[in-house]
Amino acid sequence: MRVPKSWLDQHVTTSVSTEDLAHRLTLAGIELEGHATLPPDGLTWADHVIGRVERVEAHPNADRLLVAHVDVGDAQPPQIVHGAPNLPVGSSNVKVAVALPGARIAHAYSEDEEFMDVRRAKLRGVESNGVICSEYELGLSEHHDGVLILDDDAPVGTPLADYLSDEILEFELTPNLGRCLSMIGMAREAAALTDGTLTIEEPSWTTEGPSAHDLADVRIDDPELCPRYTASVIQNVGHRETPFWMRYRLMQSGVRPLSLMVDITNYVMLEWGQPLHAFDYDKLVERADGDEPTIIVRRARSGERLTTLDGVERELTNDMLVIADEAGPIAIAGVMGGAETEVTEDTQNVLLESASFEAISNRRTSGALGLPSEASHRFSRGVPPQSAERGNRRAAELMRTLAGGTIAEGLVDAYPAPPDPTIIELDPRDVNRLLGMDLGDDEIIRSLEKLEFKCERRDGKLSVEAPYYRLDVEIPADLIEEVGRAVGYDRLPSTRMREALPPQRRHPKLEGEQRVRDILAGCGLTETIAYRLTSPERVAKLYPDGNAPDEPHIELANPISSERTHMRRTLLDGLLATVAENQRHHSRIALYEVGRVYLPVQGAELPEEPRRIGVALTGRRHPEAWAEGDDAVDFYDLKGIVEELLAHLNVPNAQFRPADAASFHPGRTADLIVADTPIGRLGEVHPRVANAFEIDGRAYVAELDLDRLLEQAVAQEVYDPIPRYPGIRQDLAIVVDADTPSDRIEELIHGHGGELLKDVRLFDVYTGESIPEGKRSLAYSLLYRAEDRTLTDEEAQSVHERIQDALERELGAQVRGLTN
Repeated sequence: MRVPKSWLDQHVTTSVSTEDLAHRLTLAGIELEGHATLPPDGLTWADHVIGRVERVEAHPNADRLLVAHVDVGDAQPPQIVHGAPNLPVGSSNVKVAVALPGARIAHAYSEDEEFMDVRRAKLRGVESNGVICSEYELGLSEHHDGVLILDDDAPVGTPLADYLSDEILEFELTPNLGRCLSMIGMAREAAALTDGTLTIEEPSWTTEGPSAHDLADVRIDDPELCPRYTASVIQNVGHRETPFWMRYRLMQSGVRPLSLMVDITNYVMLEWGQPLHAFDYDKLVERADGDEPTIIVRRARSGERLTTLDGVERELTNDMLVIADEAGPIAIAGVMGGAETEVTEDTQNVLLESASFEAISNRRTSGALGLPSEASHRFSRGVPPQSAERGNRRAAELMRTLAGGTIAEGLVDAYPAPPDPTIIELDPRDVNRLLGMDLGDDEIIRSLEKLEFKCERRDGKLSVEAPYYRLDVEIPADLIEEVGRAVGYDRLPSTRMREALPPQRRHPKLEGEQRVRDILAGCGLTETIAYRLTSPERVAKLYPDGNAPDEPHIELANPISSERTHMRRTLLDGLLATVAENQRHHSRIALYEVGRVYLPVQGAELPEEPRRIGVALTGRRHPEAWAEGDDAVDFYDLKGIVEELLAHLNVPNAQFRPADAASFHPGRTADLIVADTPIGRLGEVHPRVANAFEIDGRAYVAELDLDRLLEQAVAQEVYDPIPRYPGIRQDLAIVVDADTPSDRIEELIHGHGGELLKDVRLFDVYTGESIPEGKRSLAYSLLYRAEDRTLTDEEAQSVHERIQDALERELGAQVRGLTN
């Protein structure tokens, strides 16, 4: 929300500086995001003055140039050559902004220079002593098709800085601060927090002519979505140029001026926080009986379409609220009007809408259509129905005074169920208890009344009535928060706890999760935190054919975007999307994520939410360095990270078994099994899946069940003493079928090695010459040792032969050689 200080000062008088005001608002929860000044950086408006054009003549030597004689308060009006189309030959008595020689202006036509200095010059033989400035040259906007026309009351000869200089405060407003999306709302807050004087005039109007009820009717078919709808009729409007004071305030507030009718509705929206919409009255369809047109507020019917003001035809659904006449929709309620009833330069009569629409429905409609607007931004945060009449009167009166229209007598007001005032009982003891302060009843009342709450004492408690615009106040805690804001959060004392801290209890699940993070970070991985939301389209990318199986997902009733409509069942799609995004900037990516997935349970209200570990690798094996090679990561890098995780978590008896899964490359995938419990899967991403996510090169991912993994971890580690006696190491090379897993061989070796076998390591795999086709040679190093004596060669050889016999018998292995 951009707040021009001059506009704010019109409604509140305070003695504090702008910096102090911004600080107090920020402490009260209205956070200052930016502070700018006018003129903008680079321009000082020195040597800029207000001038009055006395006459404009044709340039004697150029068809597109004109010569203006401008009174700037000096004895001799300067002569200025210009080419502005809105200051033609014959123009006179027009107030403009003049940059005299020596002034600096923004350069409108140079790509290299940002600013230029004004000098006396001859243009096509005619002397020019300054520049009549456009909005762009003054740094006010991007508009430079014509010069800036000031209001008639602008004082000639006054320095422009004295007339236009201002400060712009930009605030970041949370959704509960919808009341601050207006100058009146910000003024109320500023007055309350600085003990300033608030000046707000209730809108009034001058009406004449026929009754508005004879010209239009309003019918609300869905009062839950539209609690109030008001309409006024302004006849015989003239399409004049928007006065400078209004255009300037709109520009300061970040709204682009368009035309007088639109500018008035935007101005009132910024002033009062009440969105409005102007319809061309003569384009509304009359009732079948030929009587006045009827505005109907209803849900859209299936199949209805409406071309909005941006020229886009939009398909409507029956959960969207529309404004319609007898022929069909003419606007999407609270979002955008329709092009068919748009106010144009030919419009003579206006029907002005000022209404209140239900916040959630409005937010859903705006999101579903992908159609954000200033009106929807306010309605989705709550606009009270009591504001509708105020906004209508204010805008209609501006149309009367600025456009010369006539306001029809009365207001067409459909208000089925005016809300009762919000009255809350507040115990002062609760205020002090929650704020940790010792405030008297009088100070609590004074704090609330500054914010326009009405307070009455009743039996030691306070009966508090909230202002109509405070839709965010519903319970006593809301009032206590308001007292804290009014008193000042910086005044809240720091106090120690009176009671002893509760006993500290361990949280094994949380400790285990943090331990996993530490281990993976120690492996050189970077943690990523992704949305827990996904979409069917992104899930489908995990499958080579693009068709995901029909698995139930938790679907959001009100998704934040079309790309995040469902709760995720896996971490993989988010990880792969993150890999693709980061590949644009890095040649090596090593990521991990620890988070929950959401698995619906049939018949249960809530889903299961197991925790998962995700790992993703792609690109170079080592970070870029002159001494390192540029070889790429492979499956064994990923497997090594998983093994490191298992080792540090003290997970015994882990096995990697070949697996086949849709998202993974065939033959390059493994399941992790611990004590016959599936823990997860790891492997190379299927090439088609990688292409779907626009990943360049090979990618490797793992997804493990964190809860199951921690269940298999041994909580207490057992350390063996350093051996007192030497061991005997012997090698064993065998030829087995190529599809025999090494895990199976090691299991047999351990099973027949007995207590003397202490370690088994695979150190070589060989296929080729001297090895039959379909076979491979595996070489193991075996360590034998006794704990109570020095082991003899004969004892070690006996165990070694027993292992050899078991391998030949159970696997059909052929021993290639034996080294002692």
